[in-house]
Amino acid sequence: MPFLQKMKQPKLLSFALLLITLVIGIVIGTVVNTGVKAERQSPAAAPDASPLSIPQAVPISNEFTKLTKKVEPSVVYIESDYLAKPGKRTIKHPEDSDEDDNGSAQRPQDPSDMFKRFFGSPEPRSFRTEGSGTGFVVDKNGYIITNHHVIENADRIKVRLAGDDTEYRARVIGFDSETDVAVLKIDTKAALVPVQIGNSDSVQVGDWVIAIGSPFGLQATVTAGIVSAERTSRDLPGANQFQNFLQTDAAINPGNSGGPLLNIRGEVIGVNTMIATRSGSYEGIGFALPSNMAVKVYNDIIKQGRVIRGSIGIRWSKNGSQTDTMQAFGLDHGVLVESVSPSGPAGKAGIKADDIIVAMNDHPIKDGEDLVNRVADMPIGSNANFTVDRNGTRTNFNVAIGERDVIWADEISANRPETPQPAKPLTPAKFGITIMRLTEKERQDLHIDDKSGVKIVSVDPGSFADDIGMQEGDAILSINRQPVASPDDVMKVQAAFKPGQAIAVHVVRGGSLGTHHGEPQRFYLSGRLPEN
Repeated sequence: MPFLQKMKQPKLLSFALLLITLVIGIVIGTVVNTGVKAERQSPAAAPDASPLSIPQAVPISNEFTKLTKKVEPSVVYIESDYLAKPGKRTIKHPEDSDEDDNGSAQRPQDPSDMFKRFFGSPEPRSFRTEGSGTGFVVDKNGYIITNHHVIENADRIKVRLAGDDTEYRARVIGFDSETDVAVLKIDTKAALVPVQIGNSDSVQVGDWVIAIGSPFGLQATVTAGIVSAERTSRDLPGANQFQNFLQTDAAINPGNSGGPLLNIRGEVIGVNTMIATRSGSYEGIGFALPSNMAVKVYNDIIKQGRVIRGSIGIRWSKNGSQTDTMQAFGLDHGVLVESVSPSGPAGKAGIKADDIIVAMNDHPIKDGEDLVNRVADMPIGSNANFTVDRNGTRTNFNVAIGERDVIWADEISANRPETPQPAKPLTPAKFGITIMRLTEKERQDLHIDDKSGVKIVSVDPGSFADDIGMQEGDAILSINRQPVASPDDVMKVQAAFKPGQAIAVHVVRGGSLGTHHGEPQRFYLSGRLPEN
C-alpha cells in the first residue's frame, strides 16, 4: 500500500500541473484573441480627434426672417386651367410704331424673345392647359391682386393659402390688360390677413427687396436682392404704354408672376411681372409693376369693374428720335401730332395734324409717353388747357377729356387679345354635365345587367364633374350609394346636396381608356362641391 500511494502522488502532481498549464493557455489565448478582434473592429483612425456635438437649436432671427413670417400668410398660390381654342394669334411687328394718345400702337410691337412673362399664353391646342402663378391678399374679405396673364382665358381658377391644403374657387372681379393686373375674390369662412401696401415712389435704386412666390409650383419660396434700376415702358420691348417697372436682381422665375415684391419693412412695393431671360428662367433681371400703379388699377376695378382712362383723340409718331424731331423745329420738348380724330375732343377743340403740343395746364409736356400718362389720369369730362406750337406760333386750346375706350373703340378691339370668358356656370344639377338614358346596346357594352345607370353626354369645362375626372361616355350607376336609372333620378339626388359636401360617384367606363383586358372598369370618382 505505501508503494502504490508513492506511485500515485507524482501522477496526481503531473495532472494538476498539466491542468493548470492548460487553463493558463486558454486564458492567454482568449485575451490575445479579444485584443486582436478589438483592434480589427475599432481602429484608431484619428486618435487625436475629438467627437463633435450638436448644440441646442436656437433660431437666428434677422429682418428677412421677420418680414417673411409676417407676409407669408398673405401670399397665395394660384392654379388656372382652360381649354385652349384653336386659332392664330396676330403677329405684332416692331416696325409698326405709330401710336395714339391712348397709348396703343395701331399694330403693337412684338415683344422681344428675351423678355418673358412668367406664364404666357401657350400655342393653340385642343386639350386642357394648366398654369400657375402667385397672388397676394389685399383685403380681409378675400380680394387678391395678381397678374392678368396668370388667369387669362381661364375656365377655372383655384387658390391655395399658405399652410392650407383647401382649394378655393376664385372668381375674377376685373382686370386691366394694359398694366397686366387682375383682381380675384375667394370666399373663406375666416377673415384673411392682407398685406401692407407701401409707396413705390419712395423706392430707390440699391434698396433691399424680397420676392415671395411659387416658382415652378414651389410655394412660399423667398428670395432677396436689391432694386437695380427703374424702367419705363420705352426701355422694355413688349411692355405696354402704361407699364413702368422696378428692376430687381432678386431671383424670380416662372410661377412668381403676380407675387409681391417687398421692401425691408415688409410692405408691398411691386407686383412681379416679367423677367429678362434667354433661357426662360432667372438670369438676374426681373421686373415688378410699382405698387402705386397696381393700387390705382385695383381701386378702379373694385369701384367700377374696369379701368377708365382719359384721351383727347390724337395720334403721334414714335418713328425716329422724338428729341431730334423737336430740335429740328427749334424746341427741346413737345409731341408732334400726326393725325387727329375729327370726332375726338382735340379735333373738336381745333387741334390739327402737324401741331406740336408743348404744355398741358401750363406744365411742359416732355414727350408722347408723358402726354399719354397725364391725359389718361384726368377725370372723364374734365377740361384741360393745351398749349400748341403751330408753325412757330403758340396757341392755347381748351379740350374736354374723353374716355379712351370710347374714342378708340375700333382700334382697341382690333389690337386687344380676345377677352377671357368667365367659367361656365354649373348646371342646375350642380355637376356641370349633360346626361341621358342608356340604350340597351350601351348597357350590354358596359356589362350593366340591371336597369340602373345614365350616360354622360358632355362635361362642362371647369365644372365639378370636370374637376373629379368625369368623361363623356361614362355611365353613372350611383351617387353617394343612391342608385340612379334616369336623368330625373340624378336631379333628385343632387337637389339635396349642399355647397362643400363630399360626393362619390360610381361610374362605369368603357372604350380604350376604360377597359382592362376588354372589360369595362367600375370605380368611384369623388370630391367636394364648390363652396361658391
